[in-house]
Amino acid sequence: MSRARSRIAGAISFLGELLITAGVVLGLFVVYSLWWTNVLADRESGRQADRVRDGWAKAAPDAKPGALDTKDGIGFLHVPAMDDDEVLVKKGTTPEQLNDGVAGYYTEPVKSALPWQKKGNFTLAAHRDGHGAKFHNIHKLKEGDPVVFETRDTWYVYQVYKALPQTSKYNVEVLKPVPKQSGRTGSGRYITLTTCTPIYTSDYRYIVWGELVREVPVDADRTPPAELR
Repeated sequence: MSRARSRIAGAISFLGELLITAGVVLGLFVVYSLWWTNVLADRESGRQADRVRDGWAKAAPDAKPGALDTKDGIGFLHVPAMDDDEVLVKKGTTPEQLNDGVAGYYTEPVKSALPWQKKGNFTLAAHRDGHGAKFHNIHKLKEGDPVVFETRDTWYVYQVYKALPQTSKYNVEVLKPVPKQSGRTGSGRYITLTTCTPIYTSDYRYIVWGELVREVPVDADRTPPAELR
């Protein structure tokens, strides 16, 4: 083999090794992003959930829901169709605030109502992939499915009535107190779930709307409503 061919063969071999190394690094990054961050987030959200429930147990019997709205969280979202037993809900929807495997309620660009308020839109966001991926299965939600929010003293039972599979990430109309894009035109007690779409991207937003159908007082055994049994 000539010296020139030897150099070319060496260069090709070196390039091949670089590509293999790059592939391994990329694979490890994918594993970290889509699996390990879920593991870490689930551990952290579990610790935070325990703190919330401990706080509820120690709260004064006559404590109002608003008094329990702390940095630790305001309650738990239960969505059987999304295959998640419970999701801790906290204040704020920046990526960093959601990275602990929680859902967050919006404070901007449109301020969320809270479930115990007599009207408004309880608007939530969570990651779809990585960091707990609490809304990964949002596409499984269908009209009529229950969405239940648990506080210290009340179960708020919503029913899904509309989904918007894709909209701009800048579409704030979906968060308005009356979400007219969902077909509603009057005041009510709504819930809106938002997350990124398509899966593994953040180009657009997937939206699901529900409406409150009933409230169930929490009993001494914290027996869940029929929709969760």
